[in-house]
This record gives sequence, C-alpha cells and structure tokens, in this order.
Amino acid sequence: MASSASHRLLGIDWGSSNRRAYLVDAAGASLATRADDQGMLAVRPDFAGSFAALVADMGVDPDVPAVASGMVGSAQGWREVPYLDIGVPLEALPDHVVRVDDPRAGRPCFIVPGYVQRGEHVDVMRGEETQLLGAVALGRRDGWFVLPGTHSKWVHLADGVIRRIATFMTGELFAMVSAHGTLAPLMAGDHDDDGAFVAGLDAARRGAPLSNALFGVRARVVSGAMPAAQARSFVSGLLVGTEFVAAVGLTGGAVPPTCIGSPVLRARYARAAVHFGITLAGLDPDRVYCAALARFLDRIPS
Repeated sequence: MASSASHRLLGIDWGSSNRRAYLVDAAGASLATRADDQGMLAVRPDFAGSFAALVADMGVDPDVPAVASGMVGSAQGWREVPYLDIGVPLEALPDHVVRVDDPRAGRPCFIVPGYVQRGEHVDVMRGEETQLLGAVALGRRDGWFVLPGTHSKWVHLADGVIRRIATFMTGELFAMVSAHGTLAPLMAGDHDDDGAFVAGLDAARRGAPLSNALFGVRARVVSGAMPAAQARSFVSGLLVGTEFVAAVGLTGGAVPPTCIGSPVLRARYARAAVHFGITLAGLDPDRVYCAALARFLDRIPS
C-alpha cells in the first residue's frame, strides 16, 4: 500500500497535447496545480525526464507517490497499459494501475488503464475513466455523462460501472477543418457568433450528411448567403449539433446528462443541449479529478 506518512498524492492528467498536475491531500483537496503544453506528443520519448522536471518544478517531496492517466498509457506513451473491459467497476481502477520504474524519473509513477468496449459498438477511452471515477466518488454513480473535447465521450454508468461508450471526433474535426483545406481561410480568427452557432445546430438537426453540410459552409460564403466572419461559429454548431443528434438517439433524453468539462466547453454544450430540448448538469473537471485521486491515495501498490 502507499505510505500513509505523506498523506499526499501527485496526479497527472497527461493527454496528447496538454498536461495538468495536481498535488492533493487524503481528502482530495488541491494543494498545488501545474498546467502546461507538455503532452505526449511534445515530450516523447523522454517521459521520465519530463516527469522529473515537473515534480522538481512543483517541489514535490520524494516520498509522495504519483499516478498518471491519459495518453501517457497508450502505445505511444511512457508505457502501454492494457485496457480494462468496461465490466470492471470504476472504483476498482486503483487495483489495476501499472508501475513504471525509470531511474531518470527519480521515483516510480503508476499509470491508470483505460477502458475498452467490445462487441457491436467497439470503443475505447484513456483519461476520461479517471474523471468518471471522480464523479462516482462525488455520488454520481448512474446516468449519462458527456466529456467534451478533442474526442468527445458520451458514457452511460449504472451503479459505477460503464455500460456504454460513444466517442465523437468533434474537437479533432473542428481543429482539422480550421487549419487545413477549403474551409480554413474562412475560419480564421476566434470570433464567436451565437446566431451562426445556432444556425449550425439547426443544419445538423435537419440531417444533411456531414461532408455535404461542411461544403455547404463554403458555398454559403462564396455565394454571399453568409458572411465569412460567421463561418467558424457555424462549423462549430454543425459539428456539435451532429454529435447531439446521435447522442439524443443514444440517451433517449429521459434523464439530464452530466457534462464534465471546462467552463467554456460546458457553456457551449449547454447551449446546444437547450436547442435539442435537453438540460445538462455540470461538474468541474478539476474537482472530479481531485476526487478520483483521493480514491487512489491509499490503494496504489507500494
């Protein structure tokens, strides 16, 4: 078992592009945080060196254990950690961490496994499972959860066990069409237009094939039917709306889903949800991550 002397744990949410670290006490209260752009793609293959620099920068005592979740446990990460079947309860996650011993790191680090859904609807997650454990720790054991981001996840829990995962490449598609191809010149800048966002939601709800609807954005601009300044928000609404069309079919809309995401993403998804006749509850991602770390503190292996 982890040493009870420190009563602290360093948790690292280590994704593809970004990394956020939390030093917590036994109750899950945050003592210190760091956020940077040292995600998997930026630091590989020197994960150990990057980890050592992070703990040094945060001044973390040598006896404080560390646990990391996210893409750090993928095939391209520090060490590949096999997925768990979704039948394994979220509260059992601390029993399945994998220890990484690397002299350059200065201390061991335990990596959290993700989950795999097999059968007709194959899907996977890495990182979101830790936030879901935090939601369970906060008493949210049942219902649908949406975790918006690069790969938005809609997850159904029943008594703390994952029953369904559905992933949408909403954020990644938005980043791709914003940076490359026909629509990129029209989507420059960061102007938000609520009317254009809602128009995109409406276009998604009408059910036009996504590739056709995306080209329609260019057609609208070059024909003068839509100002170029609205293209970015329209595409955002189109992609988020396409996600919601599918998600409403999955969830049935009977019980309000819980959204775990940054304030900006929660606001955007709440706006879309209202448009589809859904009310979203909200949970702060920092709060749920720290709640999850409290569950790890006394159960990670020595």
